Amino acid sequence: MIGASVLSIAGSDPSGGAGIQADLKTIAACGGYGMSVITALTAQNTLGVQDVHVPPAPFLARQLDSVLSDLPPAAVKIGMLGSTEVISTVADALRPLRSAAEPVPVVLDPVMVATSGDRLLEGEAETALLRLLQLVDVITPNVPELAVLLGGEPATDTASLVEQARTLARAHRVWVLAKGGHLDPGTDGEVTDVLCAPDGEVRAYTHPFWPTTNTHGTGCTLSSALATFAARGADWPHATALATDYLAAALAGADALGGSGSGLGHGHGPVDHLGRLWAGDGAPSLGLAGAWWKELAGRALDAEGTSVVSGLASGHPDPELMRRYLAQDLAYLGDYASRLEALGTAAAERGDREAAEYWSASAAAARHEEPALHERLGASTPEPDDLTLAYAQLLASAEADGPEVLAAAVLPCYLLYSEIGIRLAERLGGTLGDASDEAREWITTYADPAFAASAATATAFVDAAAERADAPTREHMRAAMAEALEREIAFFDR
Repeated sequence: MIGASVLSIAGSDPSGGAGIQADLKTIAACGGYGMSVITALTAQNTLGVQDVHVPPAPFLARQLDSVLSDLPPAAVKIGMLGSTEVISTVADALRPLRSAAEPVPVVLDPVMVATSGDRLLEGEAETALLRLLQLVDVITPNVPELAVLLGGEPATDTASLVEQARTLARAHRVWVLAKGGHLDPGTDGEVTDVLCAPDGEVRAYTHPFWPTTNTHGTGCTLSSALATFAARGADWPHATALATDYLAAALAGADALGGSGSGLGHGHGPVDHLGRLWAGDGAPSLGLAGAWWKELAGRALDAEGTSVVSGLASGHPDPELMRRYLAQDLAYLGDYASRLEALGTAAAERGDREAAEYWSASAAAARHEEPALHERLGASTPEPDDLTLAYAQLLASAEADGPEVLAAAVLPCYLLYSEIGIRLAERLGGTLGDASDEAREWITTYADPAFAASAATATAFVDAAAERADAPTREHMRAAMAEALEREIAFFDR
């Protein structure tokens, strides 16, 4: 959720582009509340690191205890550690967080190799860092760091990067986000990062290569963004998508920092951590509802094989089939309108005027406008059949679980109808005018850009509901959306 607390355990960069300073800016920009424990003080700028001072380990332990005893974090990001003693001190602080009933997510950025190629950890500390992996969820090495962790040669292309990430993930039962920024972008001008799960499953995240020298602190920035989105409730694949998008935007704005068109400083300048906030965009939405719907995309496509949708796709559905379908939809709409009214009431009680007006207007449309369409096409309200009753019961159960779950349960009625309407309109194209009245009116209604806009608004409100929900409620929301999709598909298959 917005404002979730994120603890950065890392070194300090007085120039502001990397380390704790970059972490705190990133956490704020991504919607979190940043806290920090400093492992090392550096004298550095965009030209390089001139000196490092490591505070005594007992003082590091006092910092950790001070923060953790009063402000438990929703996620932890670990950056520069520097020595075996520092790693051991951090590990001691992490163990209670990781052994809790709900372990705190931990992201480790292994600061091991400088841009110059110099090793930043001694051999003993590198071994200790590998032991630390048992206490983290995700490690975010760049190409040279991944090679050091595996004791091999650096990857030279995405295929070898994937293989190395998979090897590390399986060996230590940890997620590995292997960063491809050191690889040649090639003729396609793209950078690909890969996320490998502990079981070896790999996802790729590709962005345009941005030709800038202002890349100071990119590793700190990406790992902090990843931790922040995890703290707000995204799973690791979704958090990675959001974090890599954020870094891509920060790199794109880097050259404009300072107003000179060439960035800040005389060397490798910082990325634009706060550009989206300065533009008034606010913190990125998690987009959980959209992510859940994307997971269901394959199943949603199965609706095209149902009797009603395939009939509509022909342009001349069986009239008796359409009458049965429209009649049962008419029987369903009254109950559906009542559920939308309940969402409007809940939003009003919450003080969310915009959501209250939207759900109330949607309820009015379901109670009056859509029935008018059905009646024009010859439908009259029958006794609800078993499919209609089962769908109504699902919505009743969702309402009993709370407005957040109910909002997720009604969303497929918007998204599926919009997607089917648009696809059928594209398929029939210029022949839509020759279709039967039932097919033409149904497709025209749900392919309307206004209906798509309404579906997008509903999705945004469900996203907001997911943001304010706790983890168990989010799981109920996800399950309710999936079950509602099943009911929709069954409703189309008569």
